Amino acid sequence: MAGKDDNTRPIIIKRKKIIAGGHHGGAWKVAYADFVTAMMAFFMLMWLLNATTDKQRKGLADYFSPTIAFSPTSGGGDGALGGRSMSADASRIQMGRGGIAPTNANGTTEEDATLAALEAAIMGKGGDSLIDKDILRHVTVRLTDQGLVLEFFALPGSPLFTNDAPTPLMRDLLASVVPELSDLPNALAIEAFAASEPLVTRDPQVWPVTQQRADIIRRTLPELGLSSRRIVRVTGHADHRPVAANPLSARNDRIELVVLRTTVPPREAWR
Repeated sequence: MAGKDDNTRPIIIKRKKIIAGGHHGGAWKVAYADFVTAMMAFFMLMWLLNATTDKQRKGLADYFSPTIAFSPTSGGGDGALGGRSMSADASRIQMGRGGIAPTNANGTTEEDATLAALEAAIMGKGGDSLIDKDILRHVTVRLTDQGLVLEFFALPGSPLFTNDAPTPLMRDLLASVVPELSDLPNALAIEAFAASEPLVTRDPQVWPVTQQRADIIRRTLPELGLSSRRIVRVTGHADHRPVAANPLSARNDRIELVVLRTTVPPREAWR
C-alpha cells in the first residue's frame, strides 16, 4: 500500500513570474544616455559661443538657416510665398539695441541702412564720391556700435592743421560731408588725436593741442552750414589710441566725426 500512495502523490511545479522592465530593466539606461547627450550638446554650445567671434557665429547661423527664409525681403525662392514673409511689417529683436527695432533680412536696423548709405556715398562705393578723389586718401569710414565714424587723417606733407588753424585740406574735407550730415537727424561727436611728441616733457602738449583742434572743428562746422546744436561732444584724446605702429607718424594726427546713433529728439529740435 505504501508504494501505491507514493505513485499517486500530486506533483507541484513552481514557476517564477518575470516582469519585463522591472527593477532590472534597461529602459532607464536609454533615458540616461539621452540626458548625457543633451548635456554634452549644451556644454559644446556654451564653448562655441565663448570661443567664436560675432562673424563666425553669424556664419554658423547662416549655415543652419533654411534655404528659403521667411523674411521681410525676398529670399529668391520659388515657393508659395516666393521667400517673402507673411507679414509685411515683420520685426525682430536685435541684440545690443536696447529693445525692439524694425530690421531687414540681415538683422540690421533702418538706421544702420541709412548710415551705410552715407558711408557708401562718402567713399564712392556706388559711383561718384562726395569727396574729391585727390583728398579721398585722407578719409576712412567705419560703422561701429557708437555710430558712423568719419576719420580724416594727415599724411606726410599733407597736414590737417598749421599754426592752430585748419588747412585748406581740412576745410575741404569738412565741406564735402556737411551737406549730407545736415540731412540726418543724428547728433555728432568730435574727437581729435595727435601723434606723440618726439621728446618726453614734464607737461605734454598733445593734450591741449588735441583739445584745441577739436574745438576748432566745433567752430568750423557751423561756418560750413551745420547747426552747432547738433554737436553734443567735443573731446581731445592726445596721443592715445594711435592707428600707426610708429607713434610719431603723421597718420596719427586725425579728426573723427562720429554720427551718433539716434538718441536725441527729432530733426525739428535742431532748427
